[in-house]
Amino acid sequence: MQHQYTKEQVRRVTRELDDAGMHYIEVSHGDGIGGSTLQYGKSLVDEMELIEAAVDECKNSKVAVLLIPGIGTVHELKQAHQLGAGLVRVATHVTEADVSAQHISMARELGMETLGFLMMAHMAPTEKLVEQAKLMESYGAQAVYVTDSAGALLPHEVKEKIAALRDTLSIEVGFHAHNNLSLAVSNTLAAIEEGATRIDGSVRCLGAGAGNAQTEVLLSVLDRMGMDVGIDIYKMMDLAENTVGPMIPRPQEINRGSLLLGYAGVYSSFLLHAERAGQRFGIDSRDILIELGKRKVVGGQEDMILDVAAELAKARKLEV
Repeated sequence: MQHQYTKEQVRRVTRELDDAGMHYIEVSHGDGIGGSTLQYGKSLVDEMELIEAAVDECKNSKVAVLLIPGIGTVHELKQAHQLGAGLVRVATHVTEADVSAQHISMARELGMETLGFLMMAHMAPTEKLVEQAKLMESYGAQAVYVTDSAGALLPHEVKEKIAALRDTLSIEVGFHAHNNLSLAVSNTLAAIEEGATRIDGSVRCLGAGAGNAQTEVLLSVLDRMGMDVGIDIYKMMDLAENTVGPMIPRPQEINRGSLLLGYAGVYSSFLLHAERAGQRFGIDSRDILIELGKRKVVGGQEDMILDVAAELAKARKLEV
């Protein structure tokens, strides 16, 4: 979608999610509040206007926002809260939880539900993940997420990480999946089995890379397993088919680019940036993604994509 949501689209999707009984609805730029920039991609409509529109449509659901320190600031957090956002997920790279202290503390002062979000969880051993999660807990986070930003984790790895947090923390544990290896739903089920109680999904799998755990599919599976979470599955199916589906510019599927994200362990939102860079420099976007994976580039380093593309193009000319 490249952040090109209209206010009416946000209103309609929010209205239908709220009617179906969805617990939380996240409204943010893909790189969090404050992310509408040339580097990360400009939003069509100011995200604060979209937050306000979503809050206006909610009768029961709570509007949530994402904040990545270094992109979003306490100023944007306060503004989102004033507009009615009731939950914030403060997201950092899996080894950099210390940069979240100010934002988590402020969110708690504002009275918001406050969650820690450890991105690119596949890039750190479980012991390091636990260490960083404990930091977020000490700052005041009410839950910490294992965030598979690259869609690179396998089910046994998810189980190990979730179980370690569950056994160590006194707060809730969450899980955020991406579907780049076609494991989003199965990984989410593995997380639930190990005690995760906060779970993310995206309707019609609409999300970075190959998308997230497909909400209406996950809800159907949970219902088959006897887990009633209070959300109307028929309404979610209708929302996916009649509202979200027609919005998507191309089918959300696991193509070679999104598959490579999971294979190489690269941040899912890098895909469109890499494809555009590949076209600009006349090189295969897969080569860009593989090189980004080798360099262990993380979310917030989108400027490296063009640098890598330029370097690869220059090296190719020298070889010729």
